[in-house]
Amino acid sequence: MINEVKQDALNRMNKSIEAFKIELSKIRTGRAHVSLLNHITVDFYGSEVPIGQAANLSVEDSRTLAVTPWDKSMVPVIEKAILTSDLGLNPSTAGTVIRVPMPPLTEERRKELVKVVRELAENARVAVRNIRRDGNNDLKALAKDKDISEDEEHKGQELVQQVTNQSTNEIEALLQAKEKELMEI
Repeated sequence: MINEVKQDALNRMNKSIEAFKIELSKIRTGRAHVSLLNHITVDFYGSEVPIGQAANLSVEDSRTLAVTPWDKSMVPVIEKAILTSDLGLNPSTAGTVIRVPMPPLTEERRKELVKVVRELAENARVAVRNIRRDGNNDLKALAKDKDISEDEEHKGQELVQQVTNQSTNEIEALLQAKEKELMEI
């Protein structure tokens, strides 16, 4: 039973870390990367789909993305979706290819992005701590119902704490890497 509680906590913490990684990938660092556009959706023949399902996304050079729609009629729709996204990008169309240049980041903007990243990291840490609390509550309930002894409860709480420490260390490592990436010129 203790291992089930630990495994459940570990799985949930890993999901929180994955969500944190996804949020980090949305924050641009001045370099072009196709994952930057992954969360943008477009109206593709009556249904909202991710941009990657309506067009081919590629990196043209270190500062430019190329978006080639599968259907020529989708060019203005995709261009508008990129323009109205929260990324602050200015796409330009050349025939059937939409080029998305990455503007260089100013020092002030880099510092703002670092603050955003730190806030995302703190949210991820809070989620991990909430999962730890849930795991400990499950262990207490098992001990109260006499399914496990008090010693087993304490051992289980130590295991959950170890998993929590691993998860927070991983979040911290991701945070440090992203901060370093953001502050590079």
